[in-house]
Amino acid sequence: MVLALVVCAAVVALGVLGLVAFAVRRRVIQRVGGTFDCSYRLKMPADASTQPDLDENGRPTSAPVPVTDGKGWVFGIGRYSGDSIEWFRVFSYAPRPRRVLPRREIEVLGRRYPEGQEELALLSGSVVLRCLHNGVPLELAMSDDALTGFLAWLEAAPPGQRVNVA
Repeated sequence: MVLALVVCAAVVALGVLGLVAFAVRRRVIQRVGGTFDCSYRLKMPADASTQPDLDENGRPTSAPVPVTDGKGWVFGIGRYSGDSIEWFRVFSYAPRPRRVLPRREIEVLGRRYPEGQEELALLSGSVVLRCLHNGVPLELAMSDDALTGFLAWLEAAPPGQRVNVA
């Protein structure tokens, strides 16, 4: 009986310790500042378009918009770090970012609102930003305010850097 209570207490203590570790890690990541909630789509659909939503004259293109199934989204924290964005998974103990996205390698293709199952996988009020990172399709989901800051950060690139913001 005593052994069972000790084992249960140890399991509860480990659970609480794990939750405290998540909170401390998030606090350490956000301590530097310049952070925002940002979901990252790790598994892009095979038919993801690499064409922008608008052409150079601002007219819609015929880029096919794939049906979204809501799979592959991971909740995380984005952090501005000089000329790159560091993306950390929320539910991870890793002290380093999972992805680093240099500003010069990001090209914005367009934006859309979550549809279908994506609405359940993402935070409410999120906007999905379709991008290319080194020519590979990438999707980020963030709030309108975070999107405004992200696009302003992209546009504020030093002279000589090619920046494409749709």
